[in-house]
Amino acid sequence: METIAPGSLTQSSLEAEVAALLTDLLSGQNELMEILSRKRALLAAADHRGLSAIAADEQRLLDMLQECLRRREQLLARAAAEGLPAGSVQALAQALPAARREPLTRQITAAQSRARLLRHHSLINWIVVQRTLIHLSQLLEIIATGGRFQPTYGEAGRSCAHGALVDHTA
Repeated sequence: METIAPGSLTQSSLEAEVAALLTDLLSGQNELMEILSRKRALLAAADHRGLSAIAADEQRLLDMLQECLRRREQLLARAAAEGLPAGSVQALAQALPAARREPLTRQITAAQSRARLLRHHSLINWIVVQRTLIHLSQLLEIIATGGRFQPTYGEAGRSCAHGALVDHTA
């Protein structure tokens, strides 16, 4: 593993840039966690106005996280140009001397843990949305068949039911 020479200007600027990037990333992850929690509550309550209102927060957070990604790519490109490990921010942080790498390692570990937790929260929200879609599909089938247990599609066993919501001839 290549180590940056102690006391070099590159080391201090590298350390500062990695620390700032990780701080912003952790802040964005915390905000994303809050938004996902609020969104899950809004989905469960079927609060359409609330879901529309949260879109602005989501867009602002998306812009911030995209800026973090852009900064990460630039940082790794500069590291590669200087002959430093550039496969990941973690590999780049490992190039620092042990005494200076410890705070960055803690931030990287926290960001990785938060990313795993965010994946779980995103999956939960996806499940809530899927269950809502299934429920709506079932409601539409009940409306289309008039509540009878007849197939909605196909030639055999056509539904002869008429409903005010589906058939305007009633």
